Amino acid sequence: MALNKKQIAHYKKHGWIAPIDIMSEAEAAILVQTLEAAEAKYPDHLNAQNRNNAHLSFPFLADLVNHEKIVSAAESLVGQDMTLWSTVLFIKEPNSSSFVSWHQDATYMALNSDNHVTAWLALTPSTVESGCVAAIPGTHQTGIVQHEDTFGEENILTRGQQVKNIDKSQAVNFELRPGQMSLHHPWLVHGSLPNRSKQRRIGVAMQSYLGSDVRPVYGEHHVMHIQGSSITPEFIQAPYPKNECDEDGFIAREAANKAFSDVLYRGAKTRRKL
Repeated sequence: MALNKKQIAHYKKHGWIAPIDIMSEAEAAILVQTLEAAEAKYPDHLNAQNRNNAHLSFPFLADLVNHEKIVSAAESLVGQDMTLWSTVLFIKEPNSSSFVSWHQDATYMALNSDNHVTAWLALTPSTVESGCVAAIPGTHQTGIVQHEDTFGEENILTRGQQVKNIDKSQAVNFELRPGQMSLHHPWLVHGSLPNRSKQRRIGVAMQSYLGSDVRPVYGEHHVMHIQGSSITPEFIQAPYPKNECDEDGFIAREAANKAFSDVLYRGAKTRRKL
């Protein structure tokens, strides 16, 4: 499933690739059923205020981030030695007002390199109507730009961070069927509108697969080893969950989320619950 030369060239020029076929719609539907069963069984662990790093508590999500096709595609861009920084379940309820403002992933990640890539897998239809990801091609070439923190209640992002003066006429929509994925550069400006459809829009963001040269600038960073060489001492290795939402997984996820929060909210006047 390694990307071909044309796809890699497109990524380098535009900062994104989509769509990439990962699994069938039937396989994606099974994952939705599994996720929604977990939401019902563990409402305190999977809810609108607690959707970060669930792959550290739920083996089916840990298996997903290690999916051969996803990992192989990411490897084509960042290299064979790879770790995963975090995951976010981006779920928009039907006819809801939640949105994601124009932003760059790397803004508050406190990493020293752009040699990492975000994979965004659709588990339900991700369309313009349901609020799919949209991006401004080529913006990854300018480096990290200034963001404004808004902490807007309907903004899904941690700090409600946004880039001003975006030319929305240049935006490209990443419409994906269930089982398809997009890849985007950590400096690419992107966002998404509310879900105006009658179905939940469920996506899993693997943010991000890190190349072996990436190091933290400050704070603790709990990462999962994906493949290749062992994790360098600058990172803390998060364990692969053995059982669904067991004590070890709970402790690992809590530790990762606290460190995640401390890094993302550094210098902020307030913070949300992650």
